[in-house]
Amino acid sequence: MELNTLFQEAVALSKTLSEKPDNDTLLKLYALYKQGSEGDNTGEGPANMFDFVAKFKHEAWEKLKGMSKEDAMQQYIDLVKALKG
Repeated sequence: MELNTLFQEAVALSKTLSEKPDNDTLLKLYALYKQGSEGDNTGEGPANMFDFVAKFKHEAWEKLKGMSKEDAMQQYIDLVKALKG
């Protein structure tokens, strides 16, 4: 099966997890999703410096700069599979 199809299936599956993952895992899922779907983060971060959720999301995605979309997709798929158990 094509990687992109597996990635989209994992995205759908991530929305059906029986338990909400911890914040670190949620940030990792977010960053891998963004890297896998859009590539490197080119934004400057949130305009509101008190929007901590947006700040943490931006930083998590920024840490993946340089990772290929394919690697990010595969890591996302693997993480969702591990969470689904």
